[in-house]
Amino acid sequence: MSPRRLTPPRVGKRALLAGAAMAILCGSAALAQTAAAPAPAAAPAQGLIGRDGLQEGELYMEADQVVREDKIGRTTAEGNIEVRYNGRTLRADRMVYEEGAGTIRASGNIAIVNADGSSEFADEILLDDEMRAGVAQGFAARLPENVKVAAASAVRRNENIQELNRAIYTPCDICTKDGAYKKPTWSISADRVVQDKKRKTITYRNARFHVLGVPVLYLPVFWHADPQAGRSSGFLPPKASASDRRGASYEQPYYWAISPYSDLTISPQFNSKVNPFLNLRARKRFYSGEVDLRLGYTRERDFDGKGNEFGEKTDRSYILGRGAFQINEDWRWGFTAERASDDLIFDKYEIGSVYESRGPYVADDRRLISQLYAVRQDQRSYFSVAAMSIQGLRSSLDIVDPVTGFSPGENDRVFPVIGPLVEGRYDVGRMAGGRLRVNTSAVVLSREQSPTDLSVRLPGLDSARVTGELDWRRDFTSQAGVRVSPFVNVRADAYRIQDILTGVGSATRKDDMTRALATVGADITYPVFRRFGDKTVVLEPVVQVLASPNAKQVVIGTDTAGKPVYLNEDSVAFEFDETTLFRPNKFPGYDLYEDGVRLNVAGRAMVLWDDGRRANLLVGRSFRTEENRVFPERSGLRGKSSDWIVSADAQPFRGVSMFARARLDSENLDIHRLEAGANVYNKYGNGFVRYLTDDFDINGDKRENLDLGGELYLAKGYGVSFYGSRDLNQDAWVVRDVGVFYRDDCIRVDVIYRREDIIIGRLLPSETVSVRLTLATLGGTDGR
Repeated sequence: MSPRRLTPPRVGKRALLAGAAMAILCGSAALAQTAAAPAPAAAPAQGLIGRDGLQEGELYMEADQVVREDKIGRTTAEGNIEVRYNGRTLRADRMVYEEGAGTIRASGNIAIVNADGSSEFADEILLDDEMRAGVAQGFAARLPENVKVAAASAVRRNENIQELNRAIYTPCDICTKDGAYKKPTWSISADRVVQDKKRKTITYRNARFHVLGVPVLYLPVFWHADPQAGRSSGFLPPKASASDRRGASYEQPYYWAISPYSDLTISPQFNSKVNPFLNLRARKRFYSGEVDLRLGYTRERDFDGKGNEFGEKTDRSYILGRGAFQINEDWRWGFTAERASDDLIFDKYEIGSVYESRGPYVADDRRLISQLYAVRQDQRSYFSVAAMSIQGLRSSLDIVDPVTGFSPGENDRVFPVIGPLVEGRYDVGRMAGGRLRVNTSAVVLSREQSPTDLSVRLPGLDSARVTGELDWRRDFTSQAGVRVSPFVNVRADAYRIQDILTGVGSATRKDDMTRALATVGADITYPVFRRFGDKTVVLEPVVQVLASPNAKQVVIGTDTAGKPVYLNEDSVAFEFDETTLFRPNKFPGYDLYEDGVRLNVAGRAMVLWDDGRRANLLVGRSFRTEENRVFPERSGLRGKSSDWIVSADAQPFRGVSMFARARLDSENLDIHRLEAGANVYNKYGNGFVRYLTDDFDINGDKRENLDLGGELYLAKGYGVSFYGSRDLNQDAWVVRDVGVFYRDDCIRVDVIYRREDIIIGRLLPSETVSVRLTLATLGGTDGR
């Protein structure tokens, strides 16, 4: 062995550039059956020494023998050749440079290892000395993400065009544990594969898709964006389905890369029963933020769950958009725009990813929210201002045609327009030995119509509120471990309420009111712990004592029994559970306030095993000197003694977790609300179960339902999946799924049967059989 350092000899440099050209030539495809060698260090910067001891542009070559024939202009290297240059390593048995012909030829166990870990292999390569054209025979490679491609020959026409002849592509494993070759789970073979770097596309001629070695699809021409090109225009995987609503449906998305900072996806949906529907998605990134807009449009008559059309043709559309921008280090602003012309447009045209968070304020399910907001935040303060409106897409279940299932939907005029909504917090710091915080809040709500009687259009209640709050807290810990945390909260509210219905026709009145509120209390805890073998047990009694003067609640009327009706815009939906047990004011909003002398107590227990297992339990309740009729009856907080709160969770084994939270009657321990569930996962599968029962939900209805689902893995990658949601109160299934699937490292195929028994407006119960195919590196399809 005779290693040599060359700086930079003409022949050795061109020999290494041949390896670099091979990396470019075959970087788009490979099927390597030989394990790749470890990648060398990346190329060092100019003038710096890399981990391989080479500077940028410097070459190192070693071989058993190097022969220079000056008379005929030939340099030959033989035996264990290794060349390192700019982070790449080339190995071969023989290398010949013909200076007169301007060619470089390498042969015998050729392997090229690139800085990114990808490897190329060939039996023989031939390049010109300008690196603009070349040929490789018996070529294979292993690229990042374990992608493999092989070809009988590889040709580089010029700097932009590269070809593979009789090529095969797969991301699947092709070697057994003992090193023998096996057929990949799926692959694409083609007579010719062309990579066009200028157009950023890869084109296949006579492409054949194989699954488990069996050809399943033939396309005379097939192309996709070049994975090495990053973003580029081209067609995306199509979506095909069949349903009673739209008939046969085909949607073909096209992705248009307008610039490095913007793109547009055009997705026309063609249906056999109804007119086409156009979906658009435009995205643009700016220096300070980004905008993402989704749009849809069609002109069509309305249709029911069976595709029966009625009414006149009209424009139908939707918009789902968001924008978020950073003004400076502390300030940011943004918006969301969510609107639809039809309550059922997303269901009828199967448009997904609709009800998701696009901004800081989130609406309920099947409701859209449009908002404009600005936020300032630093280490000690927070300030936000926002305005928003809501559109409801729910069906009015109390007005449903028993034959057609038609529902007029929600009346958006009863939803308030919110604006402005102002919130602020400031941490003053240490005062009187404790921490002092200042909180502010203000909101204006405007309604067009009252929800009390939709058959008569009565003025809607308008309200405005301004709040200022001081919160002080201090901690004391005794040598015995008892921790006492006294706190004081002082608050002032000012209200202006208009269009309060008087009960005489459509007559209204207005009212202005101010109030001062205060709470004084202390938290007392005494945690103790002890070791028992391989576990630690922690016991912690918690006591909270509070006192507040009688609060002046905002009364806006009386009910049919003559009882007061309180203004409640922000505390309609809340649950008394372990998360609210120790809140000084259990109402989550501002309109209602908890007053009186009260005591919150609980006991906590925790067991921690050294191997990671754990278990937690909390039992508590609340006491007060007087009943509080401001709390709704369903809350369990009206009486002097509240309902019992029980919460537990555990991880008793690896792969198993359980939880339960319940509210039990204060006298007979009957269950008023219970939510419980379990999760399990191991090598045989995964699953979950959820159970919920509630005597009175926020609508005053009894609720009881069960959700369960999971997957069971069988032998050789096969398995079964299931999901179900059952309304136990109605003794009926809402939705059921059962399926079979096959999966391995590079493919997943699902065949799923689904039955939906719910009625959404005019859309009746349905049955669906879907086939889902997901291929590694190529994405997935979903055909129904």
